[in-house]
Amino acid sequence: MPERDIREMLWQQSKLTMLIQEGVALAPWTTLRVGGPARYFAEARSEEEVREAVEFSRERSLPLFVLGGGSNLVVADAGWPGLVLKMSLAGVEVHADGDRVVFDVGAGVVWDDFVAKAVGRNCAGIECLSGIPGSTGGTPVQNVGAYGQEVSATIEAVRVLDLKSDRVIEMDNAACGFGYRASIFNTAERGRHIILRVKFHLCENGKPTLKYADLQKHFDEKTPTLGDVRRAVCEIRRSKGMLIVPGDPDSRSVGSFFKNPVLSEVQFDDVSSRAGARGFEIPNYPAGDGQHKVSAAWLVEHSGFSKGYRLGAAGISHKHALALVNPGEATAADIIQLKSEIQMRVGEEWGLFLEPEPVFVGALERT
Repeated sequence: MPERDIREMLWQQSKLTMLIQEGVALAPWTTLRVGGPARYFAEARSEEEVREAVEFSRERSLPLFVLGGGSNLVVADAGWPGLVLKMSLAGVEVHADGDRVVFDVGAGVVWDDFVAKAVGRNCAGIECLSGIPGSTGGTPVQNVGAYGQEVSATIEAVRVLDLKSDRVIEMDNAACGFGYRASIFNTAERGRHIILRVKFHLCENGKPTLKYADLQKHFDEKTPTLGDVRRAVCEIRRSKGMLIVPGDPDSRSVGSFFKNPVLSEVQFDDVSSRAGARGFEIPNYPAGDGQHKVSAAWLVEHSGFSKGYRLGAAGISHKHALALVNPGEATAADIIQLKSEIQMRVGEEWGLFLEPEPVFVGALERT
């Protein structure tokens, strides 16, 4: 770096209370373990430090990327050309509100730690979301869901820094525009808000949710506690390679790489006809308004991709067909090549496009 740029950076940092680092590798901050470095990297532990990081990026005309738990990211091999802001805002505040308990949670709190805390207080509503990696601040973005629950059903409000108005505001549930694996934070208003805290309302002494067939089978008509359900969900996730287990290459992934397609009646009739001609019946679930949600894992496996499939240095988990994994030496380009191969074959075989779930960071193919 030229001496003039070094002096300018030192002067800029003298105005900050937070540390701005250069050339920080991003792969270790993600569960997939791929990707190049960030030009600049900062870790915010307070709202004031978030504002400082935003100002730093604006003054230098740097693109800003907000990093949570890194569990849903594919980072380009070239890395990120601007500032990566790691959100580490902590704290869980709890207060009673009638028959509900309200949890006000910092964006940097590890999601599963919060779930464990809620279950430990016998508060129902997120027990089926146990074992999901990442940070709490990331859960509203994708409207995280699993085993019959979605996080949007419990979110009361989200505290954000609105980069357009440069104000900290609180958005209620309706303002977040939640949908299937979606919110305004990853659709219409992508990049506008930085989530600082999330407020959840949970039901004290509530009954656990047992909508998911594997859970019903696991308990075989027994009446489980919230803790029982949490443990069962973690066991199921582990069996499918969806639990982060150190040393297990099948868990070096972003979880489910593709969304389950939601089809119109016409689309569903077409894919059902294709399946029937081959003697198959495609797994499907009602999705409201006459729509059908079909299994992306089934589509992948019935397009020639078995569990354990390898394409170069990238692969598919031995435990779950939707988990694209980095067995050890894969690059982001390897992952993207496998993703594209799967999408192409599913399109040819079933006439459907599989939409990816993860966020693509840097110069990567986004479809």
